[in-house]
Amino acid sequence: MMLGIELAGVSTVAIVLLVDLIAAEPTSLATALALTALVLIAVAWMAATIVGLFRGQAWVRASAIVWQVLQFAIGLGALQGSFAQPAWGWPILIVAVLTFALLFLPSVVRGTQDRSR
Repeated sequence: MMLGIELAGVSTVAIVLLVDLIAAEPTSLATALALTALVLIAVAWMAATIVGLFRGQAWVRASAIVWQVLQFAIGLGALQGSFAQPAWGWPILIVAVLTFALLFLPSVVRGTQDRSR
């Protein structure tokens, strides 16, 4: 469920970036394109992880853990510097830590250990 919420969040960010790319004139087109591409890659990554989860694939837990580490770094970065955004930095951090902890529950570990599928 948490991975689905994260997918919805990153999908929303991707849509906003695509709309901004079309509707607004970016200061740096190259930077705007690169950021949009990275977010679209994140959407594909999360979608593939969720599909793998529904199929019972063993690799999904590792993928989700890596995503949580990256998400934690993004949230932490959002809290620092002259352009700090605590309004969205804290929620990102909280979701990353909560999901990371859930990925180590015995039931989740058991459900993602079967490599025969």
